[in-house]
Amino acid sequence: MTAQAEQTNAKRLNLEKATNFMRQYRDPDSRELKKLSANQFMEVWSHYDKDGNGYIEGTELDGFLREFVSSANATDIGPEAVSDDMLVELKACFMEAYDDNQDGKIDIRELAQLLPMEENFLLLFRFDNPLESSVEFMKIWREYDTDGSGYIEADELKNFLRDLLKEAKKINDVSEDKLIEYTDTMLQVFDSNKDGRLQLSEMAK
Repeated sequence: MTAQAEQTNAKRLNLEKATNFMRQYRDPDSRELKKLSANQFMEVWSHYDKDGNGYIEGTELDGFLREFVSSANATDIGPEAVSDDMLVELKACFMEAYDDNQDGKIDIRELAQLLPMEENFLLLFRFDNPLESSVEFMKIWREYDTDGSGYIEADELKNFLRDLLKEAKKINDVSEDKLIEYTDTMLQVFDSNKDGRLQLSEMAK
């Protein structure tokens, strides 16, 4: 294949992806959503939370809902197939089912209920059921942030997560590969200034 043909092909694939981002996560035959890994889940999250403020809201939410629904169609229809009236109705049903805190927007935990995951890493870290107390969290944090700088570097983060999971009695389920994936995912979720390390204020979320 010539370089030009490859470029055209890549463009076409990008275009298909751009038409409907959610389509790639559905089974081509059954149209069911496939189980997502933590990394794929983060791809979906980052794609729709365009301003990176930690919520899918407003026009982001409209875009997500249109694509989520139209991706279930076997024929390749675009998100515009969902009419405005249908969107209003859809949003009302959707928010009733998934907007737990009723703030009119979807946060990362609410999205995690909606998308089937190989294992829900958000629950694994017990976001809704944190460690017995913040004291335990701080005790583990201090072991890793030895210089008291308020930061944990990415390589230390993996060991920090391992201990956090041990404390949450989940460690037996987690392989080294998964720990690496969770470390990457945690950085994607919480490293808001993208400096490759976590600071206490980022983690406190």
